[in-house]
Amino acid sequence: MKPMQVGLIGLGTVGAGVFEVLRRNQEEISRRAGRSIEVRAVSRRDIAKARAMVGGAARVEEDPRALIRDPEIEVIVELIGGYDLSRELVLEAIAAGKHVVTANKALLAVHGTEIFEAADKKGVIVAFEAAVAGGIPIIKALREGLTANRIQWIAGIINGTTNFILSEMRDKGLDFDVVLKEAQRLGYAEADPTFDIEGVDAAHKATIMSAIAFGIPVQFDKAYVEGITQLSATDIRYAEQLGYRIKLLGITKRREGEGVELRVHPTLVPAKRLLANVEGAMNAVVVNGDAVGTTLYYGKGAGSEPTASAVIADLVDVTRLATSDPQHRVPHLAFQHSQMRDVSVLPIDHVVTSYYLRLRVADQAGVLARVATILADAGISVDALLQREADEVGGEGSTQTDLIILTHQAREGAMNAAQEQLQALPSVLQPIVRIRKEELA
Repeated sequence: MKPMQVGLIGLGTVGAGVFEVLRRNQEEISRRAGRSIEVRAVSRRDIAKARAMVGGAARVEEDPRALIRDPEIEVIVELIGGYDLSRELVLEAIAAGKHVVTANKALLAVHGTEIFEAADKKGVIVAFEAAVAGGIPIIKALREGLTANRIQWIAGIINGTTNFILSEMRDKGLDFDVVLKEAQRLGYAEADPTFDIEGVDAAHKATIMSAIAFGIPVQFDKAYVEGITQLSATDIRYAEQLGYRIKLLGITKRREGEGVELRVHPTLVPAKRLLANVEGAMNAVVVNGDAVGTTLYYGKGAGSEPTASAVIADLVDVTRLATSDPQHRVPHLAFQHSQMRDVSVLPIDHVVTSYYLRLRVADQAGVLARVATILADAGISVDALLQREADEVGGEGSTQTDLIILTHQAREGAMNAAQEQLQALPSVLQPIVRIRKEELA
């Protein structure tokens, strides 16, 4: 049978990994796909580097549209990232009747609805396993393996850079700025790490998983996004003393009769949970379904060959399904296009979760009682409380202390109102630190 002809747009870290793994494992991949897969042409701005990388094994083009125009190419693999040019190229490839494989989570989180509608109309496949959690096959698990389940919630460590930083802060007791510089030196963080440390990258991925889990459009613009830049080693240490670890989580939950929660933020997770023990640059996703219960998916979330593994898995799927009736393929977002529901993503004020609060207060009588009264009046109950000795917080003779509170579940709007009142107390001496907490039970 004629090999499946592929056009590879982007020959950076991931593109090079795709080319190498396809070359190295060609026989094994062909046995699984039922047909060999060949890269017919690649596109990269630096033609000299591209030619040095691929040798004579593929044609090299500077213009990516030359690959789309090539009638022999059946699948376009888009690995350039970003929003604008990638959107144009993907839509042009779809219009030309070509299948698309992409690792571009930003593209799909923002323009996914448009792209999937275009693909459905044209009868082509858009595959994107590599867009979420690198080498972990979480998209296939959500879309196919858990298809019998009514998904209740998903929580994931889906950005390796931030997980590395938080792991180092906990292990070494260092503050964020110090660890970020080390992460950049080691290559875990980009020179401009904004998308990672501000939670945007994780929110792109959480948006895609939410759409697949609940059969809703991708709605990145409605996600609540909070990064890790304000976290301190002090709070990581206190969380540990209370039996928790702080992780940047992407969370999406079904709220019956109300909508869907979609949020990314630092989160206290019980230390006994498997998710709390995912360290370094690794990723992990926990999915809770009504039939299967809780399942965990763990592995490398980035890197040349782990991500290439997911890209090639998509290529194998496309090769198997290219000639099948489009109506009988697995839908892009798991649910049949006509069965997608425009369920609202809840604003953060409507989210229900538990909280960690740290108040730097004057070490005097009556402070705790006033704090407890404000929380009780807001309908927020206290789960645990830790008060540090003043000498431990400010040194010998200190007149300040830290009051750490864990609450039971409360609506975010109620917590906002209570925190405003707490901050106004004369005995509260610094801005209150608040971190959300999830039991993930």
